[in-house]
Amino acid sequence: MSQQQRPDNVSIDEIPVDIDNTQSAEVDPADVPDEIESITRGLAGEQPPTNPLVVLKAARWWYIHGKGGTDPAFQWAIEWARHLATDTPSDIERFDEFLEYLVSVGFANERHELR
Repeated sequence: MSQQQRPDNVSIDEIPVDIDNTQSAEVDPADVPDEIESITRGLAGEQPPTNPLVVLKAARWWYIHGKGGTDPAFQWAIEWARHLATDTPSDIERFDEFLEYLVSVGFANERHELR
């Protein structure tokens, strides 16, 4: 490993994991890494990511920094990855919760701004 990792900032890829800020349930949009924000916004868009590994990267970040397994961004990312892997319809109710959550964390002022 060429990069030194501090005990409070660990990562398995280039996306840092802030140990002190894990599962705080309060996400500040300014703290979301650009790549995760881009993937997350993409999941709310007309042409969401089609690579399950990319989607799971965002799911991992939201799980760690959001509300854990109950985080709507995490749940939607997992649902979308399942859809990609199995080609089965996705749960529209989870998508609606995801859009509402993105508004609540400050990614948009209204749901329609996300699409």
